[in-house]
Amino acid sequence: MGVKLKVAGWLALGAVAGALTTLQLEATARNSVSQLPIEELQQLAAVFGMVKSDYVEPVDEKKLIGDAIGGMVAGLDPHSQYFDKKTFKEFREQTTGRFVGIGIEMGMEDGLVKVVSPIEGSPAFRAGLKSGDLITKIDDQMVRGLTVDQAVKRMRGEPQTRVVLTVFRKTEQRTFPVTIIREEIRLQSVRAKLVEPGYAWLRVSQFQDRTVDDFAKKLEELYKQEPNMKGLVLDLRNDPGGLLEGAVAISAAFLPADSVVVTTNGQIPDSKQTFKASPEYYLRRGNTDPLKRLPEGLKKVPMVVLVNEGSASASEIVAGALQDYKRATVMGAQTFGKGSVQTVRQLSADTALKITTARYYTPSGASIQAKGIVPDVMLDETAEGNLFAALRTREADLDKHLMSGQGAEQKDEAREKAREEARKKLEADLAARNGAPKPPLEFGSVEDFQLAQAINKLKGKTVLVSKTAVERKAEATTN
Repeated sequence: MGVKLKVAGWLALGAVAGALTTLQLEATARNSVSQLPIEELQQLAAVFGMVKSDYVEPVDEKKLIGDAIGGMVAGLDPHSQYFDKKTFKEFREQTTGRFVGIGIEMGMEDGLVKVVSPIEGSPAFRAGLKSGDLITKIDDQMVRGLTVDQAVKRMRGEPQTRVVLTVFRKTEQRTFPVTIIREEIRLQSVRAKLVEPGYAWLRVSQFQDRTVDDFAKKLEELYKQEPNMKGLVLDLRNDPGGLLEGAVAISAAFLPADSVVVTTNGQIPDSKQTFKASPEYYLRRGNTDPLKRLPEGLKKVPMVVLVNEGSASASEIVAGALQDYKRATVMGAQTFGKGSVQTVRQLSADTALKITTARYYTPSGASIQAKGIVPDVMLDETAEGNLFAALRTREADLDKHLMSGQGAEQKDEAREKAREEARKKLEADLAARNGAPKPPLEFGSVEDFQLAQAINKLKGKTVLVSKTAVERKAEATTN
């Protein structure tokens, strides 16, 4: 295939819920019809006919076929998936970082939608919504009692349609309505700020179409504010992954040219690839390289990479590459452990198949599948310790997860004990708060304990290392 722009167009590292990847508009079967198991296919056709003719009520033929395909793929691993019309549309929105809505980064607090931040230039931004605002009603629907997904669905819609939000602003102790006209929104996957003179924080929350451009823009802005950068914290906590070329590009911003960033290996020839820290491995045809605008000093600025159990896939590639070359100190918690590559092949105008085609390996040749990146420095979430980290799902917890392919994985007997202890702590915490969960920490805020420790590391000061965190071994399901 030559140098791998075509490959970068289809290889991707999907998120925990199968989120982000790129498309290959090719639906050619790789096996000939003569190799298909005819007898089993005849049984499938017989079952289809029986269901269609004998089921208690009429069934939709297209739905039957879709369910059959979905069941076949779901039996492979947690990340392979059949996309019907609805899920394919949602998938493309996640990949591009574009959707129609009001434009807020949101969370939930006390059962209400909390505005974490309005996206700059969005309808919500222009309407005056502020960080910390609580949305109590969406049109005539009370928010309390809705799930996050239900609230999001009500705020999204068609372009140029109206939604009326009822907002409670705690700082002013008042409730007021806001009418917003929905528009196409482009998500901001990169945030940055100067923590203090000489030290910067740059967060990548997902690897999307425009992440590399936004990454370069934010770094340019940081260097304009602080030309004499002494240290940089690259924050990949809770980054579920995304586009492979984005991970390669961001690694390339900090590594010498032509350094190996990641290799992939699978059954088909196209899956056996090496990606290097050079533009031909991450640029799409005809695009200019946004990394060219960055100062040369960026290659040598002292770095810390922050990760946690929610750092998966593409973010693990970046952390693993920078760790292997000793370009950065990786701090935080052991990562999710998603070391597999998904290919998306479009089946029709509205449907597609996402299938796992390879494992990926760090420059040293290590597979992190079902294990994750082990930080150089283990950190607790807060000064009080890790209250609920053991409850987080990771790759090794998922049914039918792939093995690492590098030796026998052992069941971690201590993990279930830790999960049970964390579950009890959570129940006690909820009881103490009358059932209201503690609001999640805002990364990059003054209360961000791990960021403070990362800055201490860069400044050569004492770091409060975790006294309880230990390396997790990759797990296997016992038979």
